[in-house]
Amino acid sequence: MNSQGSNNSEHIVNPRQTPRPQPALGRAIRELRQKQGATLETLAEEAGITLNMLSLIERGEGNPTWATITGIATALGVPVSTLAKAAETLEDRD
Repeated sequence: MNSQGSNNSEHIVNPRQTPRPQPALGRAIRELRQKQGATLETLAEEAGITLNMLSLIERGEGNPTWATITGIATALGVPVSTLAKAAETLEDRD
């Protein structure tokens, strides 16, 4: 609470959801995951994140940290640059 007793929680952004979504990155991750035949559950576990977090990212509702992206890329067996290029290609299509 601030000195006037009001709560500033309305200014706190949920770390799992963001006003700056990354829909192309999420679609790129989903496409690579599906191409490899991996489930959401398997990829989330291998990436060290929750199923909910991966689902938010794939739906374009999450703004993952660098560590999360690195974990997802590693779990998919691709460099982060592959995810970035795939996302950029999808953005160009939109």
